[in-house]
Amino acid sequence: MQKQLPVYKLKITDEDPVSGVDYVALVDVPATEFNWVAFNRQKPMQFKVQHAEQRIICGALMVANLPIYRKEGDREYYVVFDEPTIKSVCYKYFRNRYTANVNVMHNPQQKVGGVYMVQSYLIDKQNGVNAPAYYPELPDGSWFGCFKVDNPQVWDNYIKTGKLQGFSVEGMFGQMHVTDASEIIIQQLIEIIKNEND
Repeated sequence: MQKQLPVYKLKITDEDPVSGVDYVALVDVPATEFNWVAFNRQKPMQFKVQHAEQRIICGALMVANLPIYRKEGDREYYVVFDEPTIKSVCYKYFRNRYTANVNVMHNPQQKVGGVYMVQSYLIDKQNGVNAPAYYPELPDGSWFGCFKVDNPQVWDNYIKTGKLQGFSVEGMFGQMHVTDASEIIIQQLIEIIKNEND
């Protein structure tokens, strides 16, 4: 018999000042399963130094309806963020001015300065806000962002080396049990979501 794991929808409320995303972590293996793209060479432009590094990393911050595996001790489960929750998280993140709250590997002792969000949007194909060409499979409702990395230690030690490859949001969320599903069904669902635009 296949193992059944619970699936929880994560939620936030505007009334709860603690819920929501308060940090974005630079991580080696992002839960979204989407690595970032690092833009490290600037195209020659008038009045700009040619070949200067832009030091911008872009990628998925949250992927709508993507089951994310979690294990806490003996407890195994999946969590998903739906489109309305991602929108609420994004808005609250900006309202709280957390765009420079960045750490490494979710370690509160490794907060980094000189890394801040410079671009952010929610994928909404109906209104012409499409996923970037290098991530066409991102579904509607996903949150995409770009961070400028002015900190040379972060750029040289983590980004250029490939030691860290993606984003992972962190914060407090409520959980609502949605269903129990077999691991095979969950994996099939992940593949469908990741290949939605093929």
